Amino acid sequence: MKKLTAIFGMCLLSSVGLAEDWPEFRGATAQGIAPASAKLPVSWGPGKNVAWKTTIPGAGWSSPIVVADRIYLTTALPASDVAGADLSLRVLALEAAGGKIVWDQEVFAIKGAELSRIHTKNSHASPTPVWDAGKVYVHFGHLGTGCVDAADGKVVWATREFAYPVVHGGGGSPVVVDDLLVFNAEGRENPAVLALDKTSGKLRWRFDRVSEAKSKFSFSTPLLIEVKGTRQLVSAGSGVVNGLDPKTGREIWRANYGMGYSVVPRPVFAHGLVFLSSGYDKPVAMAIRPDGEGDVTATHIAWSIDKFAPRNSSMVVLGDLLYMAADTGVLSCVEAKTGKVQYSERASGAISASLLAAGGNVYLQDEAGVGVVV
Repeated sequence: MKKLTAIFGMCLLSSVGLAEDWPEFRGATAQGIAPASAKLPVSWGPGKNVAWKTTIPGAGWSSPIVVADRIYLTTALPASDVAGADLSLRVLALEAAGGKIVWDQEVFAIKGAELSRIHTKNSHASPTPVWDAGKVYVHFGHLGTGCVDAADGKVVWATREFAYPVVHGGGGSPVVVDDLLVFNAEGRENPAVLALDKTSGKLRWRFDRVSEAKSKFSFSTPLLIEVKGTRQLVSAGSGVVNGLDPKTGREIWRANYGMGYSVVPRPVFAHGLVFLSSGYDKPVAMAIRPDGEGDVTATHIAWSIDKFAPRNSSMVVLGDLLYMAADTGVLSCVEAKTGKVQYSERASGAISASLLAAGGNVYLQDEAGVGVVV
């Protein structure tokens, strides 16, 4: 795939970004909720509500982030069309108002012989970057992690020290917590959560994840929450979700979900509950009270649903309602506190993208490129 055409228009990203920054995967709240000031269209297409269109060299599944007047994203650019070609892993900055590429910076040059097979739904640039204090932090899973200056793209640091044997490639995005850059590193074996010093890329702590799941690989993104005045980093992986002390990586609590693996959705937090899905093969959506200690599997799972739970799409909460999209495109509306299903209805085709809530609507984008507003 020589080119990835990125259509950021329909005034969607420009409206969100210029109204309020969207600095990481799923936005300022990290939970897919647009600011109240965002005025998004409910229909778009060729010649309608498309502000601009820019072609991006290479291929990437990372979400764009928006800070002030710029959009940042990552891409993987092959040296040629030949199978096994060398790969350039890059980060780009674009003008939010018009889509012009401001700078395009290589972070890693990867030899083709080093590349592992990836899933057909994946790319070599799938994790979403995160912006913090004038820096853009980029993560390419097992292929490397780095930091560039947001103004000009100059590489501040880059490291390939934390490689791991992958299954299907990378996917989980990094998060910034104070002076740390944190991400899940979960491949074929020895799954872990890693925290790097955001100024140097050096390891500050490592949490080794332990579960009963036979398949250890997963692709979720951690979520920072606050429970009774104490911050927790909620990290979901194969067979288990853990609540960690973000400063040290110490485990506060854990809840098990058996053999669930290849966990993709990012957790969501609302009404004092953590919402997540247990992954493949049969996903189970569940709500967990994060105020316990140790193994809370038997005591703190408030409810669970095993029908139409998502394997890939992250959920969203609007008011008292939780919305989730099964991979088949069936959207379910659930009472967040009780798990009572209000409705389940086919809304789109096959879907992997996370849900977006804006203006009292829920936005879905399916794998065929069709957008749906509910």
